[in-house]
Formats: sequence, structure tokens, C-alpha cells
Amino acid sequence: MLTTRFVDGAPNWLDVGTPDIDGAVSFYGGLFGWRFQSAGPEAGGYGFFQLDGRTVAGGMQTTPEQGPPSWTVYFQSPDAAATAKATEQAHGNVLFQPTDVMGQGHMAVLADKAGVPFGIWQPGQTRGVDLAGEPGSLCWVELYTPDEAAAAAFYHQVLGLETSAVPFPGGTYTCVNPAGAGEDAMFGGIVPLAGAPAQEDGPHWLPYFEVEDADAVVARAQELGGTVRMPATDVAGVGRIARLVDPYGARFAVIRSAPREG
Repeated sequence: MLTTRFVDGAPNWLDVGTPDIDGAVSFYGGLFGWRFQSAGPEAGGYGFFQLDGRTVAGGMQTTPEQGPPSWTVYFQSPDAAATAKATEQAHGNVLFQPTDVMGQGHMAVLADKAGVPFGIWQPGQTRGVDLAGEPGSLCWVELYTPDEAAAAAFYHQVLGLETSAVPFPGGTYTCVNPAGAGEDAMFGGIVPLAGAPAQEDGPHWLPYFEVEDADAVVARAQELGGTVRMPATDVAGVGRIARLVDPYGARFAVIRSAPREG
């Protein structure tokens, strides 16, 4: 489960790159109640999505040359430069070299062996998002990949992530947690791309946002110009989930989590 008690290897930031930041602000504001706060003129248009004054994500306007509209998930690194080097050694790629972000921390954007972009954030003055695991914030991430074993090996080598097989309706689900943190620190899963609902999109990381009513969010997303990739669906022991695309093409999912046992 994601919290803001961040540890190395766990997601601690995410942001959306979009061709229309004003439109994205309107969409996510209408969907989750987020407000957008500019990071200032020196930040090149980057800003923060906030819920009740607490930062839940970042966002910026991007060009086609910077890649398609998408959400990028960032994982905590104790040393951004070392993690970038480890990525290259594991046959991944460095898409954006490690750089200092105005003293707030160091970031880089990397790609795994399957070409899936992901970010790393080495905390400085900013540790990460202010809110996680609560309605309107990031609560889970999933990697859709053509080779589960290769992905698990890559992220273990680069971020120290550990995997475990969890019984799931129709089979097993590969869960991910930070090194040595145990099952209570699970924050995501690895999903085989073949046969998955998102197969036509190619491999990618998919962020999940916690919501109080998945059906209402799906209906609202459509009203705001979003697209439904998977309607709200009950998953035993997990919750009610839906997969969506914002009006500009960025994929994300929502979940009304099932109550935790005990």
C-alpha cells in the first residue's frame, strides 16, 4: 500500500505531460477536485496538482517531440546518477539525464528493457507527493510488459524491487514491493501485456488513483471528454476498478479499494 512514508524503490512522485495543460487542469479538477499551482516562471510551465492544499502530482505542457501525452511514475532513489548508471548496465536507457531541480531534489527519466519510461526522484527539500493512498491521490501502479520475468529482473537490479506471486481470480498476480520491506509495503504489480485490456497501447506504467465511487468517476470522466478503456469492474478482494484515458491521451486508472481485512 502506498503511503508518504517513502522508502527507496517506492513511487514518490508522478506527473502528466500533456499538449494542453489548461485543458488537463480542467479535466482533473472536475474529476478529482484538484487545483493547479504553478511552480513559478523559472520552472518552464511546470506546476503542482493539489487537493486541499496538499500536492498529489505534477504536470506540464509538452510537445510531440517530447513524447505522447502520458503519466510518468517516479521511484525514490538515494542516488539518481547511480540509478541512471545501473539502468544502462541493465540494458535500459537514460531518456533525461539526472539533474538538480532547483534544490528540491534530483530527477531523471529512464526506460526499462522493454522501452517503458519511468522516472526517479532523489529527494532534496521535496521528499515527494504530500498525499498517497487516500481518495484523489496515487494508491497503486501497474507495469504492463511483454516479459514479466525480464521486467522483474530489471527493476530488481535497478531499484532493488522484490516480487511475489499472489493468488488472484483465474491465476496469480505478481506484486512488487521495495527491497526488504515485505508484503505490507506492496505498491504495485507486473501484468503480462498479452491479453491485457491495455494490450493495444504497448508496454507502460499505469497509475491508479483512489476514489470514493468508481462508477461516478467513470461517468464524470466521460462528461469531461475522457475515454473509458475498462468500465468499473469488481475484482474480488481488491475493489472496484476502471481504466480511463484523459481527453489528451494520458492513461490512468481509478479504484475504490476493498476494505482491508483485519
